[in-house]
Order: sequence, then C-alpha cells, then structure tokens
Amino acid sequence: MSRVEESIDVDVPVRVAYDQWTQFESFPRFMEGVESITQLDPTHNHWVTKVGGQTREFDTVIVEQHPDERVAWKTEGGEVEHAGVVTFHRLADDKTRLMIQIDWEPQGLAERVGSVVGVDDHRVRADAKRFKEFIESRGSAEGGYRGNVDAG
Repeated sequence: MSRVEESIDVDVPVRVAYDQWTQFESFPRFMEGVESITQLDPTHNHWVTKVGGQTREFDTVIVEQHPDERVAWKTEGGEVEHAGVVTFHRLADDKTRLMIQIDWEPQGLAERVGSVVGVDDHRVRADAKRFKEFIESRGSAEGGYRGNVDAG
C-alpha cells in the first residue's frame, strides 16, 4: 500500500473550505486525472479517472464525515483500491489548514514505479494547490453537505 500525505493552508474560513470539499462533482475542476464524479447519494460517488492514458471507473463510500472537521472515504469493490481522509483545521477566522492522507494500492509496474519515485506525492501536492487557488478565487463554496456520517 502506498501513502501520500499533504497539507495546505487556504485563506478562507473552515466552513467554506469544508463545504467546497464536499462538492465532489467539482473535483475535476482542480484534480488532474479526474474526468468526472457523480454523487449517487449522500455517501456514495462514482468516479471516472484517466491517468497515463488509462481510464478507470470505481465507486467510493464516505465512511466518516463531520462538518468542518473531516471527510473519510474508501473504494467499494472493483479493481481500484484506495482510502483517504481530509481533515480541516481552523487557523484563524479566514484561514484553514487541510490535512490530506490517501492510501492506495498501485496496480501494474508503471504505477508501482511512479509510487516509488514520488509521482503520487507530486500529483496530490499539485491538486491541493489547485484547490487553494480554486476556493480562494471564489471566496465561497458552491454548496455543501452538512450531514454527519459516523465511523462504523
């Protein structure tokens, strides 16, 4: 299993950062390789990604969610195996730190080599920077899900 950890400070209130992060269908606007995400219900999403010319589709389930604190997910079935959590930390009224952790199982030689040489770290870091630019340029979230999902 590979692990990527990244943090980034964004100049918006924690509620704005959290609310935007829960708008999963907007991820393709700042995440490289994410073609689309369809939110099926409050806890299930269908992803389509294209990385290195390879398209993959998989489903995720939110396994824990607490407004302004954390969102955790994992894949359900299929060939793609990953899980992650993003936590939100209030630094000031208008400044939030996002802590991102993603665990995943590389598939095939190219993904294993990419993991070893840090391609994954670079991609998550770049996606976090694009999220920062995206949310700071907007100043507000496009919506938000404020429901709780307790870890089971």
